[in-house]
Amino acid sequence: MTRTILSSSSSLSPQQAGSPVIVALDYADARQALAFADRVAPSQCRLKIGKEMFTQAGPALVRDLQQRGFEVFLDLKFHDIPNTVAKAVSAAAELGVWMVNVHASGGERMMAAAREALVPFGADAPVLIAVTVLTSMNDEDLRGIGIAGSASDHAVRLAILAQACGLDGVVCSAWEAARLKTDCGAGFALVTPGIRPTGSDAGDQRRVMTPLQAQQVGVDYMVIGRPITQAADPAATLAAILQELQPGGADV
Repeated sequence: MTRTILSSSSSLSPQQAGSPVIVALDYADARQALAFADRVAPSQCRLKIGKEMFTQAGPALVRDLQQRGFEVFLDLKFHDIPNTVAKAVSAAAELGVWMVNVHASGGERMMAAAREALVPFGADAPVLIAVTVLTSMNDEDLRGIGIAGSASDHAVRLAILAQACGLDGVVCSAWEAARLKTDCGAGFALVTPGIRPTGSDAGDQRRVMTPLQAQQVGVDYMVIGRPITQAADPAATLAAILQELQPGGADV
């Protein structure tokens, strides 16, 4: 299967290919995750598997979701020595995931090694993105680990480094999106957690926006979890979000 590859040199917005919504499968077990997948359509969203779900269910869950037609974002945030990260990213590509990520704070050599590891996969390589500053962290949190300045400034520095290493985009807060679009260009994908539909609780994310607000500031892919997974009708909730994101949709 050929997956969409984003390139920092591309002039096309990543939103032109598929749904901009990525649903975080934050469930206790694979059975619940698959039950959710059976209630929504692959055309409505991509699905994100994080550390908890992957540790519990492993590659089998990825394959089960792919068999249902879903593109999978493997959100394991690899952060290790360059050789180890390169092998991990290659293993993710072998699994056929749509998107995989690494920590930008791992540095230039680590990110470059990850990018190089995907070259043999050609058009079948997953989208490779870097995590900048976790959306659960604010300026005070960064000072606590010895990083001066604002979370926004640090995220932008890491994003520029990731682009220089040839990565396809970054995970960032929606609050940095407009600045990053200016600095990195329209073809550099911005993947944003901390997105909450209007009226939903902010949960454990400190820096949040609604889907429409995120789209307006340049977010390409928005990660949404509990407001969709815990909805009485997830498909209807997704449909409402997608409708809102259409031109004039907020007025409907």
